[in-house]
Amino acid sequence: MNQLNAHARTLAAALVLALAPVTAAAAQEADTAQSESREQTPILMRAEQVVAVINGEANAADIFTDGFLAAVPIAQLETISAQLTGQFGRALAVEAVNPPSGNRSALAIRMERAIARGGIAIDPADENRVSELLFQNFEPIDDTPEKIVADLSALPGSVSTWFGPLGEGEPVIAIEPDAQMPLGSTFKLYVLAALADEIASGTRDWDDVVTLGDTRSFPSGMMQDWPKDAPVTLHTLAAMMVSVSDNTATDALIAELGRDAVFEALVASGHSEPTRNAPFLTTREMFLLKGGPQERLAAYQSGDHDRREAILAQIETVPLDAAEIEAAFRQGPRALDIEWFASTADVVSLFRNFLDTGNEEALAIMAINPSITDNARHGWRYVGYKGGSEPGVLHLAWLLEDEAGQRHALVLGWKNEDANLEQSALEVIAQRILSLPR
Repeated sequence: MNQLNAHARTLAAALVLALAPVTAAAAQEADTAQSESREQTPILMRAEQVVAVINGEANAADIFTDGFLAAVPIAQLETISAQLTGQFGRALAVEAVNPPSGNRSALAIRMERAIARGGIAIDPADENRVSELLFQNFEPIDDTPEKIVADLSALPGSVSTWFGPLGEGEPVIAIEPDAQMPLGSTFKLYVLAALADEIASGTRDWDDVVTLGDTRSFPSGMMQDWPKDAPVTLHTLAAMMVSVSDNTATDALIAELGRDAVFEALVASGHSEPTRNAPFLTTREMFLLKGGPQERLAAYQSGDHDRREAILAQIETVPLDAAEIEAAFRQGPRALDIEWFASTADVVSLFRNFLDTGNEEALAIMAINPSITDNARHGWRYVGYKGGSEPGVLHLAWLLEDEAGQRHALVLGWKNEDANLEQSALEVIAQRILSLPR
């Protein structure tokens, strides 16, 4: 489930250290030749100081503007720097600043195991301190599956991973691939599968029109604010559900299809432990369970299937508003046993099911938001994605096709019941995996 009131985190902005993004054009200029001039201009000087900050060898307060540090406090900056050096080794030197003068430039920093590319801006009115810093791409240097497995295994909590071709042969990377992991919003792929099945059978069509109705979920998404009688096509609901992880669109589809039909699609996909998802929750029900009375939550956690269905039937008798839900999720990981579950191998099986059914429109919907950097996308001619998160949970899943037409899957699940997760840590590893030689 994407965390309440948080935008879907995309790999296209795997590590953002800025009040405002440096333009994409500036970032792309990092790939051009470095200017012949290496005169120690203010922006060159600050870029070299960023290297020291990443290594923990400089005082950020002397280098960044107050506005920057208000948005990214020094403690957070230190955490992100530690993640970078943990993943890629020490920052060694400025590789390129282009242009090498002015107030805004593309930036490349060479680290021991990667080139970090992005952009930097300085504020001439504030002693040329750094006002914006964005790392968009991390180009691995001599990376290997073994190094990646070691870094995944070092993450706190539990990690499950599967990466490899969907044809014959063993996966390139597999860590606890049969462990059942909370999915967050990745579960919405099972709703998409149920819809695609009904369309393939001729029961429905993508352009069938339904109304949203009265029930609304909580963000992420935007359809919770749409009029109750708004007419929408099934295609629109599916596209919103997957591309922006709209929870109200998801619940509207579950209501239209029926939770039993979605559960049946989950079973048909080859899920290894389908009863972990019975009864199949809507997003609103999940929020109301976790944000509502503790006694009700405890009863649901300990209840059998019939008891859980009875609780869901009465779930709306205790009204909750968005502020109460948000407050509950600000407290850190909460009842991670109340979720949607699958192993990374189960999600790989679901991807195979999507390919076997041949519903091209479902694959096109998955590709609306590929959540991948331009650098990591190199060599992949198709990228479909869905991910999700809540405090203590992060799940990322890609279906891919390389230039030779070989399908691959990358699925990563991370859970920590004791602490919130640093999403960028897993996202950067995902980028490394997608950039491995094939």
